[in-house]
Amino acid sequence: MRKLEGGIISCIGKTPLVRLTRVIQREINLYAKLEGMNPGGSLKDRPALEILRHGIDTGKINDSTVIVESTSGNMGIGLAQICRYLGLRFICVTDTKTTSSNQRLLRAYGAEVEVVTKPDSVTGDLLQARIDRARQIADSVENSFWVNQYSNPNNAQAQRRTMEEIMLALDGAVDYVFCPASSCGTLKGCAEYLREHGLRTEIFVADSPGSVIFGGSGGRRLIPGHGAGVRPALYQEGLADRCIQVTDIESVVGCKRLLSQEALLVGGSSGATLMAVSKVADQIPPGATCVMIFPDRGERYLDTIFSDEWIADHFQGALPQDLDQIENEDFSVAVRAGA
Repeated sequence: MRKLEGGIISCIGKTPLVRLTRVIQREINLYAKLEGMNPGGSLKDRPALEILRHGIDTGKINDSTVIVESTSGNMGIGLAQICRYLGLRFICVTDTKTTSSNQRLLRAYGAEVEVVTKPDSVTGDLLQARIDRARQIADSVENSFWVNQYSNPNNAQAQRRTMEEIMLALDGAVDYVFCPASSCGTLKGCAEYLREHGLRTEIFVADSPGSVIFGGSGGRRLIPGHGAGVRPALYQEGLADRCIQVTDIESVVGCKRLLSQEALLVGGSSGATLMAVSKVADQIPPGATCVMIFPDRGERYLDTIFSDEWIADHFQGALPQDLDQIENEDFSVAVRAGA
């Protein structure tokens, strides 16, 4: 089959690490790892490549293999791009929370998109329903390969390289890494890299109050890639040094602040990651170096997070008018009053 190298594949990884000086008014060295600069637009390009490469190397994927995966968008787009490059058929299971722009992107790359509309009867969550449907398809299609990002160890393996890139760029002098949690591939990969190299860098994770990853009871979540309705098999106790809850509305505020103050148009989980830093910034020692992992770009959220109509529909009365100018303390009060 076509080799998994060269061309667009060679652009995956080695994403920019940019210092931010305006969005957090504290005496810390703050950097953003811009994973949206991957060719497929997100950090999911890394595990998509790692998982498919391992499948090819082990003989599980050949020229006629059908790739199957459940995704809310980014993993599917990364897989769709690579499958297009390799000439492989790709069946992508999404759900009604997947944005129309992501569905159009998937189809543009040639993916066959199936949308799950009914949540799992036991958990009431669309994620479980998606996973179950992907498993059914993989079981019924001859010569299929189910990516299964939520339990595939190569998801985490790919993110070790993300951590390695950060450490090489900053000569290992990183005190804190902040990232969102979803499949837990990033969390697990970064944590394992740090442990194996004896580094004392702490990992702080932004998670949604509606997520069950860190023991929550589950609930309403609007931001893709921020939390999960099912605890991923990749999750392990102790991977994160601290979990910081960030609401959907706070994620929106984080995105708008990054756009206003740093000219960065990023996705919702990136906004959540910034707000996690904001919540604990006064506890971080002056001069400390902090790195935020930003999973994707914001163009895919123009109809949601960056839409005034969408915000008004979902957060009536909760957002102050002058969102970019408010201080964290004032915002907390506004959120409690409007929730």
